[in-house]
Amino acid sequence: MDIINLKPQRVWKHFYSLTQIPRPSKKEKKIRAFLAAFGKNLGLETIVDETGNVIIRKPATPGMENRKGIILQAHMDMVPQKNNATEHDFEKDPIIPRIEGEWVYATGTTLGADNGMGIAAAMAVLEADDLEHGPVEVLITTDEETGMTGARGLKPGVLKGDILLNLDSEDEGELYVGCAGGEDGSFEMEYQPSPVPDGWISAHINVTGLKGGHSGMDIILGRGNANKIITRILYPLLEECNAGIAWVEGGNLRNAIPREADAVICFPSEKTTSVKSRVENMAGIIASELTLTDPALQVSFALCERPSHVIPAETALKVIRAVYAAPNGVWGMSASMPGLVETSSNLAIFKAKEGKIAVHCLIRSLADTAKEDMGTALACCFANIGARVSFSGAYPGWKPDMDSPILKVMKDIYRSMYNQEAKVKAIHAGLECGILGGAYPHWDMISFGPTLRSPHSPDERCLIPSVQKFWDLLVKTLSNAPVK
Repeated sequence: MDIINLKPQRVWKHFYSLTQIPRPSKKEKKIRAFLAAFGKNLGLETIVDETGNVIIRKPATPGMENRKGIILQAHMDMVPQKNNATEHDFEKDPIIPRIEGEWVYATGTTLGADNGMGIAAAMAVLEADDLEHGPVEVLITTDEETGMTGARGLKPGVLKGDILLNLDSEDEGELYVGCAGGEDGSFEMEYQPSPVPDGWISAHINVTGLKGGHSGMDIILGRGNANKIITRILYPLLEECNAGIAWVEGGNLRNAIPREADAVICFPSEKTTSVKSRVENMAGIIASELTLTDPALQVSFALCERPSHVIPAETALKVIRAVYAAPNGVWGMSASMPGLVETSSNLAIFKAKEGKIAVHCLIRSLADTAKEDMGTALACCFANIGARVSFSGAYPGWKPDMDSPILKVMKDIYRSMYNQEAKVKAIHAGLECGILGGAYPHWDMISFGPTLRSPHSPDERCLIPSVQKFWDLLVKTLSNAPVK
């Protein structure tokens, strides 16, 4: 079965069309043009603002003109992650979806259901002539995944509605009323490469098989971080075996838990057995620790062509110690919402190569003071080795409003439709609601969506039955919007 035949067909057909249009973050020209053309072809007022957001307005259906305006909001970009064995150019190639049981996956890449499902639902609302709704505006923001650029650039006063429905959460049956804020931490320095001593040989160490995942949604799962794993393997080789590091590289996206890392090391040929043994021993220890969370972890060790230079021994040891000590994962849990991560850090990118060393982390927290505390802890690790420390891209969290009128409406609808209570939650991931609410402080906001798993990784998948329930809730909410 093709995904365009899944139910609700009016949503899945639009999602399929989105899979055929390349849309990695910061490369949204094609999807932006597609969305603008879609709105104009429907005869609807369509705006592309100076930041690159697409806004489409649809008038109220007859008899619904007195309802509060609702903004349906999603983001147009997707996270471009693929397996190393997959040949895919995210700027040119379409995503290839496939159905496995009750789930839709992509083939070797991210699926883009984050946030293509939200866009598809909004497109279905715009196109439909059989729905009841008050004034509807669709806001599709640009570059959410790598900086929330579209949300930051949205000007006050452009949108007219009073209620924001963010279609970007990932568990059907859950209504989100708050989210974490975030900030990027960068730590950089240079080094002068040293020649590899005579009589030394080289080996390539490769960490693969980790699940990775979304650094907000999946950080609580305790999955392995490839950068921390390879650092843990390298540290005793430097300390005890006199090994040197030619280069090390892991991770490539700030908001994805790194799944793979590589390093080339150099060492005296007579220590080959000892070095290999230590790598295998440490790999076994780490694998046993991650049996439940990352059972497919693999660490390989293979002799390779000797490079001409290594990182100076003192610099390499300092950097490895700093990365080893750097906070990663869950830093603290919320006291007010049990089970919710309050503060975390994702050591997302580690690169020491060709005279430059760079470490990039994404800090998230529901509390600004805790976010600052985490940043200070990271800064201390890297300032001590002489690295330049910088923080950028800070965005606010979204404070829960448990008295929200639209929350009450949606809870009542969900109860009447499914004879069970919707779960009201906050999320550790960064939704655009916090930033958007700064420009439009009067908005009443809720985030919801279908069930997704492993976003930001090639294991990303969407639960088929949840899309129908997500759509039905959206339709019912539109028809029951509060009166002005």
